[in-house]
Amino acid sequence: MPTAYMPGMEQVRAIIVNTIRPAATALAVSQGALMAHAATDGLSHDAWGDILESYVTPGPEGINRVDYGALKNDEEARAGLDKYIAQYGDLDFDTLSRDAQFAAWANLYNAVTVRYIVEAYPTGTIKPWYSSGPWKKVKVSADGREISLHGIEHDILREQWSDDPRLHYAVNCASYGCPNLKQTPWQAETLEADLEAAAHAYVNHPRGVTVLDNGLRISSIYDWYRDDFGGSEDAVIAHLLQYAEPALAEDIRANLDIRDHEYDWSLNDTE
Repeated sequence: MPTAYMPGMEQVRAIIVNTIRPAATALAVSQGALMAHAATDGLSHDAWGDILESYVTPGPEGINRVDYGALKNDEEARAGLDKYIAQYGDLDFDTLSRDAQFAAWANLYNAVTVRYIVEAYPTGTIKPWYSSGPWKKVKVSADGREISLHGIEHDILREQWSDDPRLHYAVNCASYGCPNLKQTPWQAETLEADLEAAAHAYVNHPRGVTVLDNGLRISSIYDWYRDDFGGSEDAVIAHLLQYAEPALAEDIRANLDIRDHEYDWSLNDTE
């Protein structure tokens, strides 16, 4: 039989190095990719989703209702809500995509609002007639700083997404007059479709647009934030027509005068 070939020590070292080095490189690349993924997708909305699924239900009139009383009595759920909100404190929003940033800010605004109402419950409104509301007083830690609900809406969302009035359909102020609190969290992956759906739902509900004999009664949102919707009555009507169902669009075109604005501050409670 022929003598078996036995490589020398230098050849053995070369074989080992050439075998291990690619594997180590691949492992490092894989770990780096996982770390990058964790940095951008490390924010989980699961706990918020559990609360929305458990305590938000559609009302018969098309307004989503929140069972604040049941949530107040659920210590485990409230602890989960606190933990969900707390994770925003050290979150670096710059590691998130633009859509993920929007979803995060909108979810945080809504979660903090729900927590505020639960802590104040029982109450009939977030804004009593004698009050200017809690939005500047209610603060949370996010992106390494303290920020109020007012700051999230006006200094973040309205500043950074000034070209998209649909942001007003994403935040919920715990009131009948407000666009619905979505039953699932805002997510980057479905943000465009969900914003379109929210805009469509609100415009086609009477609290968004009601056709009168002599014109239109529309939500005060379109008055308070008229600049976001184009800055004029014509621009607001154009926005409404963009999302109105055919029958409503026909009625709007036949009544192009905005006669009144209305907003119901009653709590969007199940009671």
